[in-house]
Amino acid sequence: MQHPTLIRRLATATTAILLAAGLAFTGSSAAHAAGATITPVPLTTAHSASSVYTLQVNGVSVPVNGYSGYDYAEFMMGSGDAEIAITKSNGTNVGATYITPMKMGYTPAHSGSTSRFTIHGPQYLIVKLDTGRRLVISAEPSETDAPAASGTGIFNITHLGAIPNDSGHDTAAIQQAIDSASAHGTANANRGIVYVPFGFYEVGNIELRSNIDVYFAPGAVFRVIPDKSLYTMDAHKSSQNRDLTWWIQTEFHSSNITLRGHGTLDGRGRAATTAGFGMNILAPIATSNFLLDGLTIREAASWAVIPVRSDHLEFQNMKLFNRFDMGENDGIDVIESQNVLVQDGVGIGLDDPYTTKSWPKQVGITTNWPGEPEEVRDVRFDRLISWTYCYGFKVGQGVVSDHSNIRFTNSVVHDASIGIGIHHKSGSGTADDVGFYNIDIERITTSNDGNRTWLLLEINDAYNDGAGPITNTLIRSINVRNAGTTPAIVQGFSTASAVQNVLFEKIRMPGVSGYASTLAELKITAPSFATGITILP
Repeated sequence: MQHPTLIRRLATATTAILLAAGLAFTGSSAAHAAGATITPVPLTTAHSASSVYTLQVNGVSVPVNGYSGYDYAEFMMGSGDAEIAITKSNGTNVGATYITPMKMGYTPAHSGSTSRFTIHGPQYLIVKLDTGRRLVISAEPSETDAPAASGTGIFNITHLGAIPNDSGHDTAAIQQAIDSASAHGTANANRGIVYVPFGFYEVGNIELRSNIDVYFAPGAVFRVIPDKSLYTMDAHKSSQNRDLTWWIQTEFHSSNITLRGHGTLDGRGRAATTAGFGMNILAPIATSNFLLDGLTIREAASWAVIPVRSDHLEFQNMKLFNRFDMGENDGIDVIESQNVLVQDGVGIGLDDPYTTKSWPKQVGITTNWPGEPEEVRDVRFDRLISWTYCYGFKVGQGVVSDHSNIRFTNSVVHDASIGIGIHHKSGSGTADDVGFYNIDIERITTSNDGNRTWLLLEINDAYNDGAGPITNTLIRSINVRNAGTTPAIVQGFSTASAVQNVLFEKIRMPGVSGYASTLAELKITAPSFATGITILP
């Protein structure tokens, strides 16, 4: 049976998204321009170069960061094409090159120990040569609005006492620059600018204030200091048995804050946990009109980026580089916030890179959140690549307050245990009008809670705090290259807490000619407490 109301909502809500679907990565452009100008993002002495790969782009050497579990490289490019040349440092010949997004259809050329292919605009890639480790490539647009390092309304942290590439603590100088920029921005029409030059800076807790524009020059790095005594412990996460600090947070009731550039916020998660604490790297809490553009978030020891009880937030060109040997290191968890856009980026880590949540009031991690619980509403994750041992794109586990109009669009699951899902594990809130559109699921090679599948829609009451329904789920234009090894799950909790009205449309499953038209073809073998499942070609 078809559901006209649900289908009409899908058509209305997604017209613009589907028109844009072909623009998810600019490499699909038919008209190729001349070679782009390349600007590498340099490495500081805080991080080590890769021992596995070297990289040249249009003949320009781009530093490759040797990280835990994978390598990564970042550069900016102007208009035009960019020839990517990846060389194995051990000198052995390249036999095969694997490139995500697979849908781009790149055909690399191999010459000895080097693999070459050309991209036609800024984009994010994950590349593997033969059976070696993977290289994540971030190619972003060239900067056109970098501020001067000094001048009226510009507060350079080194002019206030911060010393780059030094083991001294730079917190006071950075906070002074923020406070001065906020005062300037509040008194004038333009936001005050905090300028962070190239180099690494050892940083304690920082509070971001209203009306500031924090600019990181390419290669500028803030690093956590592995000393618990230097930080305020803002929360306790019982599942980790660990105190947490909001390392860089917004002042409560702040507004008009920008973080931008091509720098890194490095949580040094392994060192911090050895010192007895963890951190949320960036905590936009009780703020509005917040923008992050271009930064790398690296090595969190808990959920990395946590927008909490905030509104009108944008996270553009954000790279989330977490480890695979540390758990509960989600990338960005949009929590009890509204009007949020996460667009253009790559998220990597053991736990969920991209998700929404809501949690019980004043319990554990929520103890110091200001105000009252809020709904999660009008959130879009768009043009992203996800690589994880958990869910590629997900709502939950916590759905204590309602979720509505949540969209995951035009994105790629490079690898995961569950490709896409709603895991309503905690709370009596309703997860309503959640949509997954134009998602390419490339690999499902790991397992989470016994599940290794492309889809999970599940309700349970794991914490005895209620089990709300999942209603009006919209799943359209999904290309499942690998469905995993366990059945897809559509499972409610009871007749009162059911999965209600799920529309599948244009789902391409492996081994199926055309689009799936039955539950069996979708690998859904035993739906329970589920009503109104519609499958359209």
